[in-house]
Amino acid sequence: MTENDPDLAARRSLARHRSFATGLLALMAALTLGSYALPPGYPRDLLESAAKAGFVGGIADWFAITALFRHPLGLPIPHTAIIPRQKERLGLALGRFVARHVFTEQEVARILGRLDFSAILHRFLTDPASNRPTAEALASLLPGLLASLEDGRARRLLSRIVPRLLGGPAAGVVIARALRGLVASGRHQEMFGFFIEQFRRLIAGREAAIAAAIEQRVREQGGRLVGWAIGATVAARVLATLNAELDKMSPDGSELRAAFDEWVRREIDRMEADPERAAELGRAIRRVVGNETVGVWVADIWSRLRLALEADAVKHDGHAVAYLEGTLANLGWMLETEPTARARVQRTAEGVVGRLLPAAQAHLSDFIAKVVAGWDTATITDRLELRVGKDLQYVRVNGTLVGFLVGGLVYAALRAAFGTAAF
Repeated sequence: MTENDPDLAARRSLARHRSFATGLLALMAALTLGSYALPPGYPRDLLESAAKAGFVGGIADWFAITALFRHPLGLPIPHTAIIPRQKERLGLALGRFVARHVFTEQEVARILGRLDFSAILHRFLTDPASNRPTAEALASLLPGLLASLEDGRARRLLSRIVPRLLGGPAAGVVIARALRGLVASGRHQEMFGFFIEQFRRLIAGREAAIAAAIEQRVREQGGRLVGWAIGATVAARVLATLNAELDKMSPDGSELRAAFDEWVRREIDRMEADPERAAELGRAIRRVVGNETVGVWVADIWSRLRLALEADAVKHDGHAVAYLEGTLANLGWMLETEPTARARVQRTAEGVVGRLLPAAQAHLSDFIAKVVAGWDTATITDRLELRVGKDLQYVRVNGTLVGFLVGGLVYAALRAAFGTAAF
């Protein structure tokens, strides 16, 4: 017994109670011997009978309690040292008891009902001390995930699935919904204006070449004389008319922009409502995605993107970590503010635990049995005796005192009934 022993207090308590029980047994032995020094008579006989019964009761309880943990007096008496010899059976019985009567479905459900999983997740996801390491851990998995996608079979599978997904019957509906969002935010007009401006710059940059092409066309159709006379004028007028039409398209609210807006909305409705239109769009997407040139181009883009993602994922201050950190935090706040999300998390957690419970009970039972079976004899004896030894010493004390009292009462009763008693 050392000062660093974590069970030091329990050992000292057990030693005190064991000493008290042993001292009481010694007192019974002393009273038995001392009774013979008294003069013959009723008091001596009563004390002798009571002390003998108390001594026998104390010895019997000492033997029974000692036989649980070891051989009494080191003698290999049959059916003693029960716990060390039966530790495997004890472990199995203890494991089954915990699994079937402690770790029950009702008890687990009651405990889960008191746990607020969404609040636990909210605190975990919004706490920088846990949020940041989690984001870094997820980012570290990204290179392995990307490498798995680069597996030959995965690539072939994706090459077959992606065209079907993008060009399936629902492709038109998906694209229509995306376009409807653009139209609702007015982004389609921004795109229209961008294309008009790019077209205007293209014409301005190649105005001389366009004018020369128009003059050449006039000469081809009307002859050299006509081309010489009015070719330049025709080219100038065509370019002026074209720029004027482009100017009409630029202001918001122009007729052409309104017509474009109406056309886009009509096409969106057709994509959503007309199966043939959706199928036609899907076929077009499949042709584009399935084109070998497009496939090579997409593969090159993917390779560059993958290298960039892998390089960024290993950086503690990279974009991937920052994005994941923000996403986890947003998820945590959503769990705090969305009752539907909180209820879904609670149901999911309870359902997962409920499905795993039978297997967990079996594993728990086996785990406890293996742990107990793996203890050496001295360890299991020591641990059990430290936990219940103090109460067992009270059994010795009670046996000694009860034996003393019952012995005296039995002697008194026999003496009163028969006038004499040999006890």
